[in-house]
Amino acid sequence: MTTSTFANLDRFHGTERYYSHWLGIKLTDGAFYLQENGAAWLVDAIASHQTKKLLSDPMLKAIQFWTLTVNPDNSALLRCDRDEGDTALTQEIPFTDFPLSEIKLYLVEKVLMLPSEY
Repeated sequence: MTTSTFANLDRFHGTERYYSHWLGIKLTDGAFYLQENGAAWLVDAIASHQTKKLLSDPMLKAIQFWTLTVNPDNSALLRCDRDEGDTALTQEIPFTDFPLSEIKLYLVEKVLMLPSEY
């Protein structure tokens, strides 16, 4: 996985098709690109948090704002926000080779997408 692989994620606008994920969410072209290019673990992590506990929150059932922040020591923090500054959950990732220092994803009514696809 290289930085250049994900350098142009903003080229994704809208989606031409939706891809089914084995944990019950759908992926746009951009989210599918992430999955197919070394970040399937990130997509799986977000999908695995779609539990009754999380989805019992009406705001989170409609839209979730996900951010992965990679630290200099290659640990990371995956965070789900209801809105800016209103964190619903966090997950510590002990090690990742994800090449970007940060990436944001939106989950809108069970469809995972890049912000540029919203």
